[in-house]
Amino acid sequence: MQPHYVLQIAGSRLDGMAFEESPAERREVNVRRAPKYVPFLILGALVGVAAAAVVAYAVPGDETFDPGAVFGFFLVMFAAGGAILGAALALVLDRRSLKRQEKAVVEAVPDSEPDTDPQG
Repeated sequence: MQPHYVLQIAGSRLDGMAFEESPAERREVNVRRAPKYVPFLILGALVGVAAAAVVAYAVPGDETFDPGAVFGFFLVMFAAGGAILGAALALVLDRRSLKRQEKAVVEAVPDSEPDTDPQG
């Protein structure tokens, strides 16, 4: 969407696109690198699945329990715990990124090409 300017010609006022550029609007913003939470949750759950597989199949257990059932039990417990630990790690990294944020100045720039959308 193109910015809308008001054009004044010899005392009359016309609304439309400006032929002269107006001064650009500047704002100060905070820039930081924040982690995305979903990859941390997924990675934590996958680590939990791997830990459940190690506990269920690598460690000798009781003969009365089926290894698949043991794996299913530990899968639920370790995947949930891994997801919680992944979320906690993402929160720690997010708080750390707040301390390392920087200030930047942004400037609004009008579109250089006219809109071709007839509905616009």
